Amino acid sequence: MTGVALAEELLLLAYDDETGKATMPRISLDLGMAAAVLIELALAGRIVYSEGSLVVVDSTPTGEPLVDGVLARIAADTPHSPSSWVQRLRHGLRDRILGDLCAQGVVRDVDETELGFIHVHRYPTVDPEVEADTRRRLAEALADGQLPDERTAALATLVAVLRMEPALGLTGDAARDARRRLEEIAGGAGFSGNVSLDDSVVRPSVGLVVAALGRAVDAALGPRP
Repeated sequence: MTGVALAEELLLLAYDDETGKATMPRISLDLGMAAAVLIELALAGRIVYSEGSLVVVDSTPTGEPLVDGVLARIAADTPHSPSSWVQRLRHGLRDRILGDLCAQGVVRDVDETELGFIHVHRYPTVDPEVEADTRRRLAEALADGQLPDERTAALATLVAVLRMEPALGLTGDAARDARRRLEEIAGGAGFSGNVSLDDSVVRPSVGLVVAALGRAVDAALGPRP
């Protein structure tokens, strides 16, 4: 694996650069983190979706400790559904990924005390380049009308499933237009069942995992307002 992990990209989108606070519900973000790590394993060719479960097909480590820990956990366990895995994995992932981003110098940990004893952590941005690249790729995907690469398509699908349009700085008609385009990307990639995976530029093995995880997260979040 190379470059920035999907979970890191999602996290940077979800946190305000200046205040360092999450701009979306924590449960949504935690479910998204879990789904992103699982999609990372699919992109790396380590897991597939088969007969309702996520299954390891290659246990070779990717070189990323957090992702490899999840890979080892799936390999050592009995098969479970995508819904089960996102619930099993969501606890503690955000803190680990934030810690990794702090270690990389992308964000910093501001530890504050409220009411004299409650510790509150904020994570303002230090190096904006990583998030800027993520936002650039998403903006190009929204404006281009063409299907982006499978990693960007997977990220766009997660943004749509997690209802993160406000994190893109969009409201009103712009947010609604972005949602339609994000859903077009997901459909065009074969993630939402609108296009046959045989006709998609995305590998079928990846498409099946993303589609299954998208359904699992969407169901866990419940009906849209």
